[in-house]
Amino acid sequence: MKKTWIAILLLLVLLPSFALAGRQYIITDSDTRKLTKSELWEWDYESLGYILNEIFARHGYNFIVGGKYDNYFSSMPWYTPNDNPDNSSACYSQLNSVEWYNEHLVKEVREEMRVQHTHNTGGKNYLSYISFDYFDILSGFTYTPLKTGQKLKVYSAPSTASYRGANGKALVSTNGSVYVAGWENGWLLVMYETNNGAVRVGYVQGSTIKGTVNAADLDFSYTLVSCLQNTSLTDDPATFSASIRTIQKGESVTYLSTYYNSRAWAYIETTVSGKTVRGFVAEDALDLANQFEDASK
Repeated sequence: MKKTWIAILLLLVLLPSFALAGRQYIITDSDTRKLTKSELWEWDYESLGYILNEIFARHGYNFIVGGKYDNYFSSMPWYTPNDNPDNSSACYSQLNSVEWYNEHLVKEVREEMRVQHTHNTGGKNYLSYISFDYFDILSGFTYTPLKTGQKLKVYSAPSTASYRGANGKALVSTNGSVYVAGWENGWLLVMYETNNGAVRVGYVQGSTIKGTVNAADLDFSYTLVSCLQNTSLTDDPATFSASIRTIQKGESVTYLSTYYNSRAWAYIETTVSGKTVRGFVAEDALDLANQFEDASK
């Protein structure tokens, strides 16, 4: 166990500009689904402690500073401790009836294990169900917890008629990490990791999302610019940068904005096979000489 945490801490130190991604809940729907005693017995005793505290961590429970639960949940981008240290009023009051049911059930199973003098060491361990994958998150995108259990269609532009990745089947699962940039005409711009370890940036239609997503409206330039050289258009500015198509030198595209990670990416709109498509190209591939004001003037 110590080696596992050392490895995680080394990654956090060596990759400070990268965002933690992957599955971030041990049981993703323990806030909406009643668990069963049989499924809880599939876990080892130690994991049940984390499963129990995950219920409270969702609501910002203040753990003992420096303790194992504080250290663990503080590494999760969805966890924000309450400003009010009084957990009774700031956390307990927020739990719904399903969460209280699951809290009591987990405690019951842990007590059964203690009575039987077992830690159920052959059971599943929570660290095997949390993935610590890293990708180079773009500036302006913020991790935003969405209601779990959803698979949402993703388009490259805010229209169902626009290009859609994964051979027209691009989806984002809300059981994983979703990073949000903002809204445009009822569409939410998101960044997420795909099943094959790549990253995709695209739009989800707001009417298909369960729950409320608090994010600002996007403000784009919508300026026609020309390309200075042949360059690749991608919807993955974080890992493999797989090409959607090549933008030709001298071709005109609509410049929207610039986002940053370890590179500067121009976010643009153009077409592919007659469909509107949005994606990223290297910023220096575009003629943006007149797009930015010099602060010294």
